[in-house]
Amino acid sequence: MYDFDEVIPRRKSYCAKWDEVDEKLLPMWVADMDFKSPPEIIAALEARVGHGIFGYSGGYDSWYTALIDWMRKRYAWEPRQEWITTSPGVVPALDMLVRALTHPGDQVIVQPPVYHPFFSVVRNNGCQLMENPLYYDGMKYRMDLKSLKRNLNSRVKLLLLCSPHNPVGRVWTREELQAVGDLCLERNIIVVSDEIHSDLILPGNKHTVFASISPEFEQNCVICNSPSKTFNMAGIQASNIIIPNGKIRTAYKHVLKTSELDLPNVFAVTAVEAAYTQGGDWLRELLLYIQGNYKYLHDFIREKLPQIKVIEPEGTYLVWLDFSSLGMDNPQLDTFIREQAGLRLSPGHIFGETGSGFQRLNIACSRSILTQALLQLEKAFGTL
Repeated sequence: MYDFDEVIPRRKSYCAKWDEVDEKLLPMWVADMDFKSPPEIIAALEARVGHGIFGYSGGYDSWYTALIDWMRKRYAWEPRQEWITTSPGVVPALDMLVRALTHPGDQVIVQPPVYHPFFSVVRNNGCQLMENPLYYDGMKYRMDLKSLKRNLNSRVKLLLLCSPHNPVGRVWTREELQAVGDLCLERNIIVVSDEIHSDLILPGNKHTVFASISPEFEQNCVICNSPSKTFNMAGIQASNIIIPNGKIRTAYKHVLKTSELDLPNVFAVTAVEAAYTQGGDWLRELLLYIQGNYKYLHDFIREKLPQIKVIEPEGTYLVWLDFSSLGMDNPQLDTFIREQAGLRLSPGHIFGETGSGFQRLNIACSRSILTQALLQLEKAFGTL
């Protein structure tokens, strides 16, 4: 029903992914798909534009109803409407949550290599960043629970959880989440779960909403999700911040209000409702296409670029590539990718020290663009 092979020119469209990159480079970096959003969302926005008045938004209970129905059907968890708040994006919400739930000098745990704004939202609010690196066995990443247990102390107030994990592509099992949640619950540490990639789960894997595990977890966490990655509408700036605990919710909403960010834009209301009520068929086809792109990439690298180790993603449309066999330091690897391969990828070291020697590749593009990128990479390896 949907054409994901279509190549849509994006340069000069006010597009960060393409317009902020040298025209000589093929951009495969930021988590932004090169596919059109579902036609159902486009049609809803066109109808809204046709109304011709773009005043302040309000009366958007239908947004919340659509989200609740989406969560109930897909994840067997039904948040109450009063639990739901908003934010222009998950990253602004993470920043506001750190402000709302900590004091300067408190400690916040992150598990690198991890989405790099996790570091800045902690440091920018005067908190101490506590890193509990994921354990990498050469094939797969796991949370290091023994180290985490040692790191938890009375100064730790929050754990920022990336679920599914960006950049390594893990979809944490219910058992893994249970273990982390139990440790945090014992020590009165709130879990802020960034689940922005939760709809992008590859076959054979299942996403578990952290709050759905138990009533106790529900009262000790914040769930951050959004249709932005799922339906390629990040620029519309709309996220769902779900907070079952009334005290935590009040603290967050105070910061949201005092930051003057509590009023969603009028196009966000329309797009979110259309996404959650009409986007399911498009998403099913998208996931099949991404799975096909991953298989193509995996087979290409195995046959032609065996020096690169591919970390198999369980979710997201981001692939974590291990270039450590080349023996390059970070500046050398970044230069090689940029100048020899003509690509703009996300350097692994921006996700933390344990990302050194890696690069993150975005495969949410037409097969032809992915093919071009891989051929450029193959040609670059020929110069070594």
